[in-house]
Amino acid sequence: MALQVSLVSADAEVWTGKATLVVAKTVEGEIGIMAGHEPMLAILAQGEVRITQEDGSKVLANAQDGFLSMEGDELTIVAGHAALSV
Repeated sequence: MALQVSLVSADAEVWTGKATLVVAKTVEGEIGIMAGHEPMLAILAQGEVRITQEDGSKVLANAQDGFLSMEGDELTIVAGHAALSV
């Protein structure tokens, strides 16, 4: 089972796709989210978002000034500033 993930910044969609695990930094610490996670809303802290895709490959992004929202199997990360890491 996979999560549908959307990572967006204030001016563009940064990444969207399916993932098995997303790890993000919140103001309360790091959180790992998988399919079936209970609904939640958290404030992002400046840091790295690590997305593990269904094939096991990783997507890394830097994000800050925003929030993440989990509802059903959809995770939305909205950041004032976000960009994929190279």
